[in-house]
Amino acid sequence: MAHFLRSCVLICCLVACLGKADASDDIPFSFENDIVPVLTKAGCNSGVCHAKAGGGQNGFELSLLGFEPWDDYEHLVMAGRGRRLFPSAPDQSLLLRKASGKTPHRGGIVLPEDSNGYQLVKRWIAGGTPKGDSTVLVTNIQVIPQSNTIKPGEKLQLKVFAHYSNGMSREVTDLALYESNDLGMATVTDGGMVTALDLPGRVGVMVRFQGLVNVFNAAIPLGTASVHPEPLNFIDEHVFRNLELIGVGSSRLCDDATFVRRVTLDIAGRIPSSTEAREFLLDDDPEKRSKLIDRLLQSPSYADYFANKWTALLKNRRDDASDITSNFAFHAWVRDSLLANVPYDQLVRELLAATGTVIANPAVAWYKRVKEPKQQMEDVAQLFLGVRMQCAQCHHHPFERWSQDDYYGLSAFFTRVGRKPTGIQGEDLIFHQRGKAEAKNVKTGQMVTPVALGQDVGVIAPDEDPRLRLSKWLSDPGNPFFAKALVNRYWKHFFKRGLIEPEDDIRDTNPASNPALLKALEDHFLSSGFDLKELVRAITNSRAYQLQAVPSDSNLVDRQNYSRFYPRRLQAEVLLDAIDELTGSTTNFANLPLGTKAIALPDNSYNKSSPFLRVFGRPESLSVCECERVQSASLAQSLHLINAGDIKSKLSVAGGTAQKLAAQKTPVKDRVSELYFAAFSRPPTETELQISVEFLTGQQSEKVDSETLPEITQQQFEDLIWALINTKEFLFNH
Repeated sequence: MAHFLRSCVLICCLVACLGKADASDDIPFSFENDIVPVLTKAGCNSGVCHAKAGGGQNGFELSLLGFEPWDDYEHLVMAGRGRRLFPSAPDQSLLLRKASGKTPHRGGIVLPEDSNGYQLVKRWIAGGTPKGDSTVLVTNIQVIPQSNTIKPGEKLQLKVFAHYSNGMSREVTDLALYESNDLGMATVTDGGMVTALDLPGRVGVMVRFQGLVNVFNAAIPLGTASVHPEPLNFIDEHVFRNLELIGVGSSRLCDDATFVRRVTLDIAGRIPSSTEAREFLLDDDPEKRSKLIDRLLQSPSYADYFANKWTALLKNRRDDASDITSNFAFHAWVRDSLLANVPYDQLVRELLAATGTVIANPAVAWYKRVKEPKQQMEDVAQLFLGVRMQCAQCHHHPFERWSQDDYYGLSAFFTRVGRKPTGIQGEDLIFHQRGKAEAKNVKTGQMVTPVALGQDVGVIAPDEDPRLRLSKWLSDPGNPFFAKALVNRYWKHFFKRGLIEPEDDIRDTNPASNPALLKALEDHFLSSGFDLKELVRAITNSRAYQLQAVPSDSNLVDRQNYSRFYPRRLQAEVLLDAIDELTGSTTNFANLPLGTKAIALPDNSYNKSSPFLRVFGRPESLSVCECERVQSASLAQSLHLINAGDIKSKLSVAGGTAQKLAAQKTPVKDRVSELYFAAFSRPPTETELQISVEFLTGQQSEKVDSETLPEITQQQFEDLIWALINTKEFLFNH
């Protein structure tokens, strides 16, 4: 027995000595600072692997991206009766065998045996799986260089350093994670090697290590000479300065015909009438573009069009018949506010702090659709701040600094919203419930008081409505999100692409393509007193907005620097109204006056009765994301325009354009010209005129005497209008 005990002691001593010899003696191991980064780099704690958020795999769960390291330590070292780690034989540890592929692993080989990560984990296991000092934390990470200019095809190696709370620093380039925000512009390897591609502009590479993020920003120049129009306002100065930096030239300014159609579509959501287009082209006033913008901003169509945009984002949808009153009232409130140019901060404050009934205060209809504090908070954050908080409900945001306390601190502003039914079916009275505003962090069990994304708003008394305090913080000039989110959203409306893309994902790790321009727009919006019309006026008066869509040799590959106008498909409602305008028809909608335009529809319910709106992607108002609106082309759309019954009926409608043109006693060339002005706001080219006249008369254009009035049937004009509707020039704003 004594001999057996001595043998056991000897074996234990040998194992301890071997483990000590194999471990690193100079720096003590820390599970949080040494092992978790290896697991994160290998993807072990990602959502598709062993992260709890994804349900883990085969009973092995880790916190998402290692945000809860001490829970991970307990699960890795203690759970499963310690079967995952063998300090006496580290290579036989289940963790290493599966990660290296020695034992079948559905995730494949993530830690090759010869990798630094494998060897580091092996030494940690051999050293007895020490937990380490939990007080030493990473305070920040540094990326070197922070920014640089990289020519197309060039490479640049990033270096990453972690700085700790005890004053220590170390290089973690091999342990950090990298992600390019535009793979079409630059790629990055697992080791931090950035390669610039052939698209010019600005690109960001996100660098992540232990829950902290930093960004490397690169400018990729095209390297050609750049020529630009004379700047007209501050927008042009920033756009053209950036184009000069990256060596990209601008397209020329668009002609008047292009401008009148473009700006009328973008501000009023409609195509100009042929009379409007002719008058604008004949006007020789040098200020006529600015004056047209002002007229459009004062028109009811402006309010209709932007109310259509905002009510969809604010989820003004009809789920049952009882919603019709609140939907109509809410839409009217938004429309009237836009027409009266109510300051944006005031409009948002009236919405968020709304109390009463829909009849007395239509803004409360928002609370009819968005009932829970968490949903209210998520929608407000994404729509008005450009911050997506959904991830932070369960875990630390993987690409941002928001924690669960930030999530519940922001939702606490809405916890005192009370509601009780009224005598009208489906209607609630919204009011402020007296009491302390707080929300429970479901992870810690602690009650969290209102905090505005890390910014203290002070103590809120029980009789004070917390939403008023939130509204005050939103409009504070020091708020880094509110004005920025709005100007970025409106910039995308007019330029197809936001300065930050997606437009509602504003974070440090998603930099703007032109940071100086975004800041200038934000400052302009603030100094104007949150004037929405003034913002639209500044954007549309800029030379940058008025550039041609036709690319030049120097900007053919540019897709993010606004060196030219980026064409985009007409929205479903706009296209339906444009077809009605061109064909002289109307689309009737239930419970609305005859002649109501599609851009003036109050809610989503009309999608059900209109195959056109469904096919062309009008949103159902289920989300605060503009991505719900379908803007991509489809075979169903093409087929609908070619042979759908509603299109045919519009072409042949009694008293419509085709019938009127057939009955006119005017030269055929004049009638063709009228059609082109109605469709494209311009006269036909010589080639277009020739083809159209030959189609209508069966004779060559030059043989058709202007004094001759050939008989042309209604069917022939219907066919010509049908052909114009199916052109890209008609279907796109360009």
